Amino acid sequence: FKIFLISFIAFFLIEKIFHWRHCHKADCTIHTFGYMNLIGDSIHNFIDGLIIASTFMIDFKLGITTTLAIAIHEIPQEIGDYGVLIYAGFKNKAALLINYAIAFMVVLGGIVGYFAFFYLHNILPYLLPFAAGGFVYIAASDLMPEIRKETNLKKSIWSFLIFIMGVILMYLLQKINH
Repeated sequence: FKIFLISFIAFFLIEKIFHWRHCHKADCTIHTFGYMNLIGDSIHNFIDGLIIASTFMIDFKLGITTTLAIAIHEIPQEIGDYGVLIYAGFKNKAALLINYAIAFMVVLGGIVGYFAFFYLHNILPYLLPFAAGGFVYIAASDLMPEIRKETNLKKSIWSFLIFIMGVILMYLLQKINH
């Protein structure tokens, strides 16, 4: 929990640094939460790469299973990240290209994980809560307030339903893992 809180605070500080780009008008070029999402997703993907490499170093079958699990969760996450970037003000092509570039952090994490496995295996348990803290910060401080501002009833209902489905999915994944 300490690492989660440290990450949450670190993302707050990062957002304060980026705050000079923040605006409350609909005509902003790019909203801050778009950049915050890119930072969080970069860290998340890098950690995924570390985890994949580490599990392959431990056991080949475990590596395959881990890679499949990460790939399955990455598909909806990357679609969601693309949506966040579009909503933040990125153009379609830019959002797609940036999202693809950020996805390659998995490869970088995998390479680092492979070559530094014996040095990193002690810190791997701390990396997941760090990534989680960043994503919870982004959701709580940027994404949920944007959803709350929505005045169109149909969009509000869809946003709420997607939010609830995400909560249910997290609950089910937690039940499966325990």
